[in-house]
Amino acid sequence: MSFEKNKFQVVKKKRLPKSEFNVECNIPLENEIGKIFSVCHSAQVESAEVLNGAVNYSGCIEICILYQTIDGEISTINSSCPFSSKFEDSAIMVTDKVGIKCEVENYSVDSVTSSNVKINCTVEQSGVIISCHDVETIMPLDDDICTKKEEIYVSTFIGEASEIFSMESEISIKEPIRKVILCESQVSVKDVESGINFVSVSGEVINRILYLTENDRYETSFVTENFKEEVELEGVSQNSITEAKTAVKHSQVKCDVVEQERGVSIKINVPVEIKVCAFEEKQVNVIKDIYSQKEELEVSTSSFDMTKTLQSDYFETKIDGNLTLDDDKPRIDKVLFVAGTELSLSNAYIQNGEIFVEGVAKANVVYLNDEENSNNSVVVEVPFVVSDKTTAPCENPDISVSAILYDVDVVARKGRELFFDGKLKVRVNYDCEEVSAVISSVEAKGDVVERDCSVELVYAKSGTDAWDIAKKFRVSEEMVQIQNPEISFPLQEDASVILYFQKVKN
Repeated sequence: MSFEKNKFQVVKKKRLPKSEFNVECNIPLENEIGKIFSVCHSAQVESAEVLNGAVNYSGCIEICILYQTIDGEISTINSSCPFSSKFEDSAIMVTDKVGIKCEVENYSVDSVTSSNVKINCTVEQSGVIISCHDVETIMPLDDDICTKKEEIYVSTFIGEASEIFSMESEISIKEPIRKVILCESQVSVKDVESGINFVSVSGEVINRILYLTENDRYETSFVTENFKEEVELEGVSQNSITEAKTAVKHSQVKCDVVEQERGVSIKINVPVEIKVCAFEEKQVNVIKDIYSQKEELEVSTSSFDMTKTLQSDYFETKIDGNLTLDDDKPRIDKVLFVAGTELSLSNAYIQNGEIFVEGVAKANVVYLNDEENSNNSVVVEVPFVVSDKTTAPCENPDISVSAILYDVDVVARKGRELFFDGKLKVRVNYDCEEVSAVISSVEAKGDVVERDCSVELVYAKSGTDAWDIAKKFRVSEEMVQIQNPEISFPLQEDASVILYFQKVKN
């Protein structure tokens, strides 16, 4: 009894456990700070090395401090703070692919001197390992071995790729300005499509400019640019399922002010990094059942699990909320501007055909108090739950959410109440875990008992297939069908099936 060994490959995603680490950032100053209004931050992973049992990676925290000098001037300083960290897990293999996400969960301004600001950031790290595993199967080479085959769909990994492109925008302002105080850039993915050896990613880059006019007014302008970029990735087809993640390279954003005859033109150049992964479902022939006409067999099966990547959901929505100032805070006589926004996602789940996303939106608001003639700041926090219809076909998928908060507006009422409204762009990725099994080995356990008759009348019930009868009596499926030409299988009703056996003379 002989068999040919075959194998096919499946992909498995594994979430790396979330954990936290601290990064101390020392930021040199050009002007002496009188008051800090806000600290905007974003953590980006720049490189990663996968080893057996560990992933080492490095990145940087981009920090933008909006402050008031001791002379009363409002300004910003941008700085980049490098960091490194690692994941350890015995299941990590050097051949795995890794995706790492870092977010600044919290920060504290530890000290402010005339030349330096020390900020301590708490960074949360999470990620996913993409592994490819071989599944071994067998195919018989002997004529007396009968097999029932089936086609199964398996999830495979095609590959990953990345590229950086620059998005140029321009904002025209019809009056002279003193300076640009803040430039915030965000990117959102709206759609991902696969072609022949490429992945097409479309979305939006949203820029917000905070500037001071010559009349000492603080004004905000927005500009949104659509993009569609093709990332080359060999092996991708139109049937592939693809994922895309984008990030603004904040340290490389350029904002130039060009004087015009009336007013100014603000030109913004935003470098955006796109990372894509591609997966595909393939049909594989495997043995579902097996028996021998001559020998008793002991059949062993091996189970395997794989991750099926599904199509994403994208939706846009609005959120709102309010805040009442604490009694020890100066009253609000005028909101000057929103200094920066943050978005923290805490949970996502599916219920009654909808995807629900929970989180907290934050806005740093700078306001004027007339009594003290002072500028002050307060953080407005708005918990939210948003939802939309979902396309996820499995009951308990693994959910990954990315979102941006934009077009935030905050107004004051009665001196101590702030009302917040903003918009969200949300993208949700789904993965489903599937478990299957294949016959992995067969051993002979002795000869089949010799028949003592040449004809057998079988009383078969409705639903019985020719395979069921052939396996029970150790004959070929073809023989059952040839000897009973008037019967259609599977049986639509109870029937008698006749089998004729050929006697072999010694």
